Amino acid sequence: MSTSETGMAERYQRARGLFEHGEYQAAAEELSALVDASALEPPLHGTTELRLLLARSYYHSAQLGRAERVTRAILVDDPDEAYANLLLGRTLQRQGRPAEAKPHLAMAELLGGYPDEGRLLDPDDDA
Repeated sequence: MSTSETGMAERYQRARGLFEHGEYQAAAEELSALVDASALEPPLHGTTELRLLLARSYYHSAQLGRAERVTRAILVDDPDEAYANLLLGRTLQRQGRPAEAKPHLAMAELLGGYPDEGRLLDPDDDA
């Protein structure tokens, strides 16, 4: 493993630690820098996991516009990413856009087995 890959791996672990300790803003800052760096020097396994953690950090730190942009970009590259659909759906719900959220939540359920995760029921549904 090259020095650059080692440095990125250490930075990623630090960012994960920040996220796991609820320091979402700090995690987002570190992860954003890593995403930018990976564009110049791509990691071996792609950036989907890295970008998902960035989007989650934005979501948890109430940076909903940024969370939406990152998850939409992930879905352009990988439309079958179940968790990205779930996260986008929840982000849209949190922004007061339930109609836009619904298809993403349905895709998350279909692709990833996230049954009824955060889905808003239609008033016409028999619950």
